Amino acid sequence: MSLNLPRFAALALAACLMASATHAAEQSHTLLIEDISVHRLESGLEVNVAYQVPISLCKAFAFLTHYEGATDMPGVLESRVLSREGNKVQVRRLVEERILFFPLKIHSVVEYSEFPNHGLDFHQISGNLKRYVGSWRLIDDGLVVHFRYQSLIEPDTLIPNVVMRHFIEHSMRKRFERMSENAYRFGQTQTAESKCVTNHQ
Repeated sequence: MSLNLPRFAALALAACLMASATHAAEQSHTLLIEDISVHRLESGLEVNVAYQVPISLCKAFAFLTHYEGATDMPGVLESRVLSREGNKVQVRRLVEERILFFPLKIHSVVEYSEFPNHGLDFHQISGNLKRYVGSWRLIDDGLVVHFRYQSLIEPDTLIPNVVMRHFIEHSMRKRFERMSENAYRFGQTQTAESKCVTNHQ
């Protein structure tokens, strides 16, 4: 059975689209996922995620905008910057997933509006979903940076509630925990250092 546009694909797409970089683990930090919530709306889903990472604000923003690094995320076959104009960046992603017995192939082009050291706004301009729009916000409290993600996702088809619930309960938290770890490790890399230097020039 193959479902190209199931409702739980929206959640898989959200997790993969927001991913910026994945690096091999040699050390970890104390994970603190502050919130993960998925609410049904009349026309789709609202996803809210919050976690904190002990890195600088500059490196947190560099992590969010390291779009090509998403190919290290499981299932992400392509993550390519198509264009940059001012603070607008268009990124093409190709994702293959398998959730339970359902194979998925998801493609999208997302436009990001970058606000240095503050966050991103984004919306899908083409792809499998009827609607994918949202934002990332970064809050520096002096000790850690709080990552805040919010999105509205409108898929094209329905799937059994039990499948969606399984994905939400068993997959989303693991994905965001991994993203938190990725952000921390990315902050230790030379790529993060060089992007921060470039942004300050």
